[in-house]
Amino acid sequence: MAEIVILLAIKKIGTALANGVADQASTQFAKYGTQLLELQASMDRLVRELSVMHDVLCQMDIRNLNNTVYESWLEGVRKVAYNTEDMVDEYLYLVGQENDIGCCFYLKKGFRKPRSLLSLNRIAIKVKQIEEDLTHLSETKNRWVPVNNGDTSSSDYIVKRSQDLANISRSLAEDLVGVDENSETLQKWLAGDHLERSVIALLGMGGLGKTALAANVYRKEREKFQCHAWVSISQTYSREAVLRNIIKELSRGKVSVLSNTTDMDIPRLEETIKTFLEQQKYLIILDDVWTPEAFNDLSSVLIHNDMGSRLVITTRESRVAALASQGHILTLPALPEDKAWDLFCKKAFPRDTSHECPTELKHLSEEIVSKCKGLPLVIVLVGSLLRVREKTVEEWRRINAQLSWELINNSSLSDIRNVLHLSFIYLPTRLKCCFLYCSLFSEDYLFKRKQLVRLLVAEGFIEERGESTLEDVAEGYLKELIDRNMLQLVTRNHFGRMKEFRMHDILRELAVDLCQKNCFGVAYENKCGRSHQKDGRRLVLHKQKDDIQQPVSNMHHLRTIITLGDSKSSFTLLPLLCNESRYMTVLELSGLPIEKIPDAIGDLFNLRHLGLRGSKVKMLPKTIENLSNLLTLDLYESDIQELPSGIVKLKKLRHLFAQKTIDSDWRELASCSGVRIPNGLGNIINLQTLQALELQDESVRHLGELRQVRSLRLLNVKGIYCRSISESLVKMQYLSYLEVNASNENEVLLLNVLLPSLQRLCLRGRLAEGALDESPLFQAVEGQNLYVLYLSWSQLREDPLPSLSRLSNLTYLHFTRAYNGEQLAFLTGWFPKLKVLSLGDLLSLSRLEIQQGAMASLEELYLVNLGSMTEVPAGIEFLTSIKYLGFHEISRDFLTSLRQCSTIQGILSRAKYSLRD
Repeated sequence: MAEIVILLAIKKIGTALANGVADQASTQFAKYGTQLLELQASMDRLVRELSVMHDVLCQMDIRNLNNTVYESWLEGVRKVAYNTEDMVDEYLYLVGQENDIGCCFYLKKGFRKPRSLLSLNRIAIKVKQIEEDLTHLSETKNRWVPVNNGDTSSSDYIVKRSQDLANISRSLAEDLVGVDENSETLQKWLAGDHLERSVIALLGMGGLGKTALAANVYRKEREKFQCHAWVSISQTYSREAVLRNIIKELSRGKVSVLSNTTDMDIPRLEETIKTFLEQQKYLIILDDVWTPEAFNDLSSVLIHNDMGSRLVITTRESRVAALASQGHILTLPALPEDKAWDLFCKKAFPRDTSHECPTELKHLSEEIVSKCKGLPLVIVLVGSLLRVREKTVEEWRRINAQLSWELINNSSLSDIRNVLHLSFIYLPTRLKCCFLYCSLFSEDYLFKRKQLVRLLVAEGFIEERGESTLEDVAEGYLKELIDRNMLQLVTRNHFGRMKEFRMHDILRELAVDLCQKNCFGVAYENKCGRSHQKDGRRLVLHKQKDDIQQPVSNMHHLRTIITLGDSKSSFTLLPLLCNESRYMTVLELSGLPIEKIPDAIGDLFNLRHLGLRGSKVKMLPKTIENLSNLLTLDLYESDIQELPSGIVKLKKLRHLFAQKTIDSDWRELASCSGVRIPNGLGNIINLQTLQALELQDESVRHLGELRQVRSLRLLNVKGIYCRSISESLVKMQYLSYLEVNASNENEVLLLNVLLPSLQRLCLRGRLAEGALDESPLFQAVEGQNLYVLYLSWSQLREDPLPSLSRLSNLTYLHFTRAYNGEQLAFLTGWFPKLKVLSLGDLLSLSRLEIQQGAMASLEELYLVNLGSMTEVPAGIEFLTSIKYLGFHEISRDFLTSLRQCSTIQGILSRAKYSLRD
């Protein structure tokens, strides 16, 4: 996928030609204006040439898959694109300075290296060489790379290839197992009593069996309709061809009605179909629909005739499935283990053995099935491959060990590659970058949305869109990948935002292969003490147990190093890396037992992400101030308590994490510590995340200048600071998360400020009586979006629930030492969206009442150390949505009450629970 590399090179040149860099270059090279203009003009020509090449490559289709001549030519394209990226980075390094684009050149004694005409000419020579290489590539392509022959267009070829793959999927209908429930649901929807035309969508990633399920039900149900048709769609479908196919399918046995369509144009074809369907109860399957536009094109022809007609679409795209009638989306899951095993045995072992797996092969067979990850297409084809292999332990063990290789290289499994490759090849280039990047992480890696977003932004994969932040655009990219079933959503947060996701292992195997072929990146798992020989711009180390003893072979080309898992390496290569990999962009070393960061880190002018989370680093070098392109500095759970004074020079810094947890249960007032930022906090105006800041008089005064902040955690807050803090918060119009921690239990937190964008609020410290009624923070105003509320050490004497009940959007409510009263009552209608309630260390609480209709959506209830409570909460039986109960540090009387309460026993029989006295 050379277009990915080209796109990144185009973006780099765009940065080099941007106004800020151009102005800086003009200043640096004022004596050599002519040469500079010529160089910039050459770069501009490169951008135009590469842009055209990118667009051409994007039109290349699946036909070129496994075309060795074409792949050899693409290798040259990739090399030129990477050389272009290197050239631009060298240019940026040359013209940069510490307060703008990059850091200075430094000699060993710290003096700036003079910019010279020689340096400029060296880059100009490289640009000229790149232009010559592009010309040579063009000539080579014309001479040797075959073009499409015959009268079949590229678009027609893709349609035909997609239809071939669809036919393969349809042929699997007879092999279906474990789909009875989905089949019954689909049949029920088809046979419904309502006469309106309904649209049914089957949704899932490629290879899940959508087409096979539809085909199975279609064969059973089609005769119940007056006419029926099955039509395969593709990304590049021809509207005319699809209309003719619909007519062809509908005309089976009705030739006289739909004859003489050969000379019809598209409008007449449409009118013919409409007229025919007007009085017909029809069933039409639109298989493999990729875009809403494709569906809408055809939907207008497939009329609403109030005859009980049904339209079924199969798709990999959530946005297409959203066009189905309400409640008629059937999302196909992977096969469960037992059904996957049944399907595998059906294909791998002969009928004359009743499809029984030999005892000696059972363990290896189970491992092979597990690697198929419940994808019916993969299970069927892998099972068919093994059906003709020797049924010996040695042969089975060999196949199991090299199954990943077989998926990539075995011609018998090419249909798996083609089906899944379709999903990838039709991704926009911007999404291909993100998808391949995710594949570098380990198998079953659980991605955190915020963490991945920061990395994608740092890598330069994200394009600007209007006034949206790069982080918001990146989140949109991830949502697109999930909607396209290229990533799997695992969990959402308490207010419905995607939180964690994974990549399907089979998709990952194919993507890793693409990464290596394109030198996009390399993933290594526990390659202790070995030289990393394969080229790749990005290196992700999985579970590195020991130090890498030899240098990475392409260290000077590296842009990214990420360590994952339980890595124990102290990464002794870091000093060498800082000296050799001067164009490093992402350095994510979280969890490594690193104790010192070398001064040479300041020479990595292009560094945009530095992750030292969980490391043993106690101090950052002063040269950190030279990293003027740094976007993320992650020091979470490191031993750093104070940042160098030069940190305020990092004007592009967007995310600063510098928090150390003291009490992992978060029950003490001082449960964490932060960092102190010296004079100049107001200079870091692009900060979006600041966690956690130990407030001082100076930092309080400049807090209001951080107007881009979205997430803010403040520690060591004194009552006298609250007015200034409130005035500062008003200026933070995007603030969505706020945590304020008092310096001690006697300081009163009084924040009189309305924050309309606030979604999560945590106040740890004493609140004044009446604060919940008087502070705008807790007012139920129009547009109020507060979903999560933590109150700790509030020392409230009056029941806070009547005041808080106005916050009808709350989904998470947490009290720790927040209330000193004896009773809490949740009344009917209060907190209708609340999903999690946690009450802890309310030592005076003796009675908890829940009325019917209160907290109707509650799924999790935690009661911790409620010292005076001896009885089960009254009305707990009304919590019909409860999924988890946690009773921790409870008294013996309370435990006895639990055991004797039949209502609780009924809840515990259907919900998960945890009991600890």
